[in-house]
Amino acid sequence: MPGADAARLAEILESRRADISATWLESVITELRGRTTRSEAGREQGEILDALVGGLRQGGLRLTDPAFDGLRGLLADLSATRARLGFTPRETAIGVFALKEGLYALAADEQGTGLADLMTLVRLVDDLGLFTFESFAAAREAIIAEQAEQLLELSTPVVKLWEGVVAVPLVGTLDSARTQVVMEKLLQTLVDTGSEHAIIDITGVPAVDTQVAQHLLKTVVAARLMGAECTISGIRPQIAQTIVALGIEFGDISTKATLADALVAALRANGTAKAAIA
Repeated sequence: MPGADAARLAEILESRRADISATWLESVITELRGRTTRSEAGREQGEILDALVGGLRQGGLRLTDPAFDGLRGLLADLSATRARLGFTPRETAIGVFALKEGLYALAADEQGTGLADLMTLVRLVDDLGLFTFESFAAAREAIIAEQAEQLLELSTPVVKLWEGVVAVPLVGTLDSARTQVVMEKLLQTLVDTGSEHAIIDITGVPAVDTQVAQHLLKTVVAARLMGAECTISGIRPQIAQTIVALGIEFGDISTKATLADALVAALRANGTAKAAIA
């Protein structure tokens, strides 16, 4: 019966726990070379072994069994912590795979007795290690996505230049994801400040093609729907030539060569140009 086999495996681990843990710990400390302390590694291994034995006692033989829900959660949390601390995938997985060193030593001591049971444990540890690796990769991807989102937020600031005038200085390539962020931040700033003029400065955009132009037009239309007029500034000679060559039409959208020119135009539209110059 599967339950009986699992119970026997749990007894094997408990009866030789001290030997297995000692060999396992030494292997981890050697591999990680100071990346973690002996006490921390020992604590983590103790929790993993407790969860493993507990799952076996409940009849689990495969990592996907409900009996190992706690063990999977423990390994997922450990992997996420390792990812945040900058550990490599190998350094993370070795903490589990090294358990096999203790099992190999146990197999040698037993001189072949219960070898089938020990090989079942080894295969289970392999599953634990692969799960740890996959959990680490998922956690790392989530961290990278979060960092990318934060960088995207920082790279698209909306600043208030004057009463009723805000600006979005764009630097780098403008793609669909970034356009969405620009729209959301610009529209929210228009609401928060009550501004009626927005300047989209593309001085830092290396090139303008049809796709970039479409993204700019979408942003302008979104701002107009909020009751704000937009001016696109930073139209350098090279960009102007490219726009003409591509046949891109900005329609009735105001364009200026520099941010300063766009600001003056916005202030004049507000009727505050003379006061601003004074």
